[in-house]
Amino acid sequence: MTTLSPENSLSARQSASFILVKRKPPIDKTEWDGFFDENGHLAKSRDFICVNILERGLHPFVRPEAWKFLTGYYSWQSSQDERLMVDSTRRKNYEALCQMYEKIQPLLENLHRNFIETRNNIAYDIQKLYDKDPLGNVLIDKKRLEKLLLLSYVCNTQAEYQQGFHEMVMLFQLMVEHDHETFWLFQFFLQKTEHSCVISIGVGKNLGMLNNVINVLDPVFAEHLKGKGAGAVQSLFPWFCLYFQRAFKSFDDVWRLWEVLLTGKPCRNFQVLVAYSMLQMVRKQVLQESMTGDDILLACNNLIDLDVAELVSAACTAYAELVQKDVPQPLKDFFL
Repeated sequence: MTTLSPENSLSARQSASFILVKRKPPIDKTEWDGFFDENGHLAKSRDFICVNILERGLHPFVRPEAWKFLTGYYSWQSSQDERLMVDSTRRKNYEALCQMYEKIQPLLENLHRNFIETRNNIAYDIQKLYDKDPLGNVLIDKKRLEKLLLLSYVCNTQAEYQQGFHEMVMLFQLMVEHDHETFWLFQFFLQKTEHSCVISIGVGKNLGMLNNVINVLDPVFAEHLKGKGAGAVQSLFPWFCLYFQRAFKSFDDVWRLWEVLLTGKPCRNFQVLVAYSMLQMVRKQVLQESMTGDDILLACNNLIDLDVAELVSAACTAYAELVQKDVPQPLKDFFL
């Protein structure tokens, strides 16, 4: 057993206290532009910017550019001219992938049964997708979304299509203007988050580490979840597959949480502490009513319209508590 480093402990406590004491306004366009010098190089450190995003978030007008830094689409060391070249290259590469896909599509249809099945699944998911705002205005072009998802499926062998990707890509489509930006932001997002929302790669690991965190921080709750509440934690995989989209009222809240996860602050794999904090919201009810696994899952599914600032704050507090504990080495490695 070992404790997490004191430096990270201090950082986590500070982050939690900043959010708990006062909600600061998000980084707006004027402030964001002030982070750059006359050549377009960042004059502020990456760490400074990421801590501010953790504590405050980004104004919607800032996200399209800031997320390109957070995901790795842009280098943090790049100049304005270099970023223009990157955008041009990304667009050309995307167009080349589209041309390649058009050429091999007949082959895929004839020789790969999985392709037909996946294409049908994508079409079905998109058909069910509600694409209008409260005023009835159409938000997205479903044909463009379908093309992006199919291209991602064909080109990204690490992350095969899974239900929920259509909702995730839609959020990127709503954020940026061009399809090549949507496509590459999604690919970089998956890489930056270590494919933690992909069922075949990261979801199982997240669930295992969530169990470990509960064991360390809340032994009483852990005992109930191992006994009468058995199976509840393993059933929470949609939280990670959808990256908590269903827990919030607005897209802005989802973006706010995702940009925190992209900062790597206050630690890696912060999504597990977010899930732990959501579980804590039902803890009292679960223990008082001695809920079974199915009842716990139902209570967790009823966690909607959450306050994203309060959730991030609670997860920061959980991290501050975790760094004070003796933790197994795998758990330490997971968060550092």
